[in-house]
Amino acid sequence: MSQTSSASPSLALDTLPAGGPRLTLAPAALAWAAEFLVQPNGVRAKQSWLPTKRQARFLLWWYAVDSDGRWLFNHGVRRLAKGSGKSPFAAVMALIEFAGPCRVKDIDGDRVIAEPVHLPLVEVAATAESQTANTMRMVRAMAPKGSRVVQEHSLDPGKTIYYKLDTGGELHVITSSATAAEGSESSFVVGDEVEHWLPNNGGTDLADVLDRNLAKSGSRMLSTANAWEPGIGSVAEAEWDAWVAQNEGRTRGEGRILYDALIAPPETDLTDEASLTAALEWVYGDCAWVDQSVIRDRIWDPRTKPDVSRRFYLNQPTAAVDAWTTPQLWGACADLTVTVADGDEIVMFFDGSKSSDATALIGCRMSDGHVFTIGVWEPGQDEIVSATEVDAAVSWAMARWTVLGFFADVREWESFAKVSWPAEYGDRMTVWAESGSSRDPQPIAWDMRGHVMEFTKACELTEAEITDQQFTHDGDSRVARHVGNARRRPNRHGVSIGKESRGSPHKIDAAVCVIGARMVRRLVLAEQARIKPEPKRRQSGRVYSF
Repeated sequence: MSQTSSASPSLALDTLPAGGPRLTLAPAALAWAAEFLVQPNGVRAKQSWLPTKRQARFLLWWYAVDSDGRWLFNHGVRRLAKGSGKSPFAAVMALIEFAGPCRVKDIDGDRVIAEPVHLPLVEVAATAESQTANTMRMVRAMAPKGSRVVQEHSLDPGKTIYYKLDTGGELHVITSSATAAEGSESSFVVGDEVEHWLPNNGGTDLADVLDRNLAKSGSRMLSTANAWEPGIGSVAEAEWDAWVAQNEGRTRGEGRILYDALIAPPETDLTDEASLTAALEWVYGDCAWVDQSVIRDRIWDPRTKPDVSRRFYLNQPTAAVDAWTTPQLWGACADLTVTVADGDEIVMFFDGSKSSDATALIGCRMSDGHVFTIGVWEPGQDEIVSATEVDAAVSWAMARWTVLGFFADVREWESFAKVSWPAEYGDRMTVWAESGSSRDPQPIAWDMRGHVMEFTKACELTEAEITDQQFTHDGDSRVARHVGNARRRPNRHGVSIGKESRGSPHKIDAAVCVIGARMVRRLVLAEQARIKPEPKRRQSGRVYSF
């Protein structure tokens, strides 16, 4: 099993960067941890703490710097399956940041010389003290009273706070309100279980305050999480969206997120032993302490709901209750090896907005129904979509492929859908968006407001095709995100799709285009079948004379 193509970050199975950085403080930090920290439990109890290969790989990148000594990543997330050791590792990082060498003193060629933080303020944060319990329990177990690390680094241990007597530093728990946390000069923060940080419990406000506090000093935060429940506004989901946006090139500035996740393949079958075993071996990687057979039996326990199994043990976020389809079903249809060759017969669907929503142009190949992305435009705040750029994408697609059908919603793009595009490309179309019998025949313009029934039926057909994996797609991350955002919206004709709310920032325009492109292909196939000439009758070879 391998990482999904970096071109599709939302479908990635392994999110850590490959290889290792040239400059990093990690060797010094790891050596310090091995010298001063003791593994408190498990098969290596009372021995020196040693990282797994993945933990070491994370630290190599977490402590990576550029040639000027600046961090390559300004935020970290470790979202791993339940039991993967997120809390013990967060405790190790908290202690390294509290007393170990973790800041750049000098750079000598390819070697980074590290030193401790001079006045450390390490905070273990959550919306409730119970969420910080596991991490602080491990901090106390790795640095107990009387231990070498406590004695040689002048530490004064407590239940929820450690003092560093020689510098005045502190390591403590914070679970107070966002207002109370404002202004803290943190040098490092562990955000525990951020899948539980929600708008209704103050979690999102707390995350905002912590980010502001850390920005003042250039310090950083590490979030730990299990897979979240989609659609409830958790910090964990927001951090994933931000990482995806970063890797899609939709973010500004130089700040970057280091995201650590091992995610089971979307096609994993919970009921198939071979499929489930392979998935568990993947997500638990080098977690030698995990008995995967126990996890498997837990998943197969009738009391365990499938969505809970996928979130906690396969590290897959599950779909919202009213989701149109699931990330797993959509991901299972991805095939990044398929190429749509020049000259192939295709159809296209366009859904446009100038500023408030996204704009998308999606193609579908006639021969096999493969769906592919021609363009997705997502303007930022106070930005508008470039009409010139969209028109150029349409022109490029028309020149590259043989387009048999092209439907375009008219709202905000009427001059293109009804005038310029039909004038240039209308005579190529096998099917028209509005037939000749219509009062207003149109080769390309397809006003969705007047086709609620047709689009609803197309939604239902496409959903069934996704569930049955009857077509493939190119795995485009933006389209996957839009498909994941789509919600079921029943109407008198059936079940259509819509956004989670009218003003939601989570766009679905590319999902609309997927449905539309599949619909146009079906129409072209029907038209081709209608006009296909009947085969000539075979002559009997008999000769009659009269």
